[in-house]
Amino acid sequence: MSVELIVLVIVIVTALGFDFTNGFHDTANAMATSIATGALGPRTAVAMSGVLNLVGAFLSVQVAKTVSGGLLNINNVHHMALLQIVFAGLIGAIVWNLLTWLFGIPSSSTHALFGGLIGAAMAALGASGVIWTGNQSTGLINKIIVPALLSPFVAAIVAGLGTYVIYRLNRASDETKMRKAFRIGQIGSAALVSLAHGTNDAQKTMGVIFMALVAYGTYNNHDDIPLWVKLCCALAIALGTYLGGWRIIRTLGKGLVEIDAPQGFAAETSSAAIILTSAQFGLPLSTTHVATGSILGTGLGKPGGEVRWGVFGRMCTAWLITLPAAAIVGAICWGITDLAGGFPGVLIDLVILIALSSYIYLRSRKNTIDTSNVNEEWEDGLTPPSELDEKTSAAV
Repeated sequence: MSVELIVLVIVIVTALGFDFTNGFHDTANAMATSIATGALGPRTAVAMSGVLNLVGAFLSVQVAKTVSGGLLNINNVHHMALLQIVFAGLIGAIVWNLLTWLFGIPSSSTHALFGGLIGAAMAALGASGVIWTGNQSTGLINKIIVPALLSPFVAAIVAGLGTYVIYRLNRASDETKMRKAFRIGQIGSAALVSLAHGTNDAQKTMGVIFMALVAYGTYNNHDDIPLWVKLCCALAIALGTYLGGWRIIRTLGKGLVEIDAPQGFAAETSSAAIILTSAQFGLPLSTTHVATGSILGTGLGKPGGEVRWGVFGRMCTAWLITLPAAAIVGAICWGITDLAGGFPGVLIDLVILIALSSYIYLRSRKNTIDTSNVNEEWEDGLTPPSELDEKTSAAV
């Protein structure tokens, strides 16, 4: 087995690892409101979401094509160097996903991935390694930056108006019956978001793996994405979704807005419509931004609704630093591979990734959030696990 083939296998496995983290990191986007309102039990919710993410991954490939050929200038890059760029970028994305999951912050897996790839590409090739602007199907600004800025506001407006209309039309209805009816509606709308998430997010990993296969020489940019790539990506994101990102589910379901069933229905319906529409145009939107914007909008649209602006402010801070933070990690990882002379550097990066991932996982076990406490009353603030442990010890 050649060195290049070993690196290709490492890249594919790492990409599927990112896909897995994307699944449990973003489960909240589809299911947080349904779990918070009691429309679905926690385990039922994540199981349903996992299955629908699996199905959704096969509905379109437009986003995958954007990722594989519309963001990086890689036509004249040596295949081994490109594999190293992709690998370094994936490490940046995974590390950021795990860190934000640890602290229960719903940040964008999409922007973490692109940030990591951009940082590694710029470290390797300079600013020319990134397609900053282009036609309708290419360019960082057209495909990533503009949608990132607009999508939360659009989602908030749509969900806010929908929430206002729902409460306005049902102001004379029996509150208990209305809540029960919308809990049933939430099941359908949450299912649609899960389907949309699979359609949008699994494709990003498909695009990365396809980029690696093109770099290795197995395919060219005009080939169709092979079925085995679609299947592996679909299974990885579905498994991650099933495990449930309970820490982030808690933040979105209980921390941002005290959400009721009509609000949950409005938020999920708005999110699904926006994400599915964007996927058909090849726009790799952040489902986190869309879902968070929708939930925020329901808090604004409900008469007497309340938004915890402190929580939202911390989310926005994470959003702003996601892309540059992942880019820095990607650039550092590329630097390690370059200094170590290629393959040895890849192995060093792999060891670092495994060590960091293990540490973050063990750290999370000090303050476990799962089905037993995901719906407990919210205490304001995204408290780090260490502080929670200290408060618990002091109370005892």
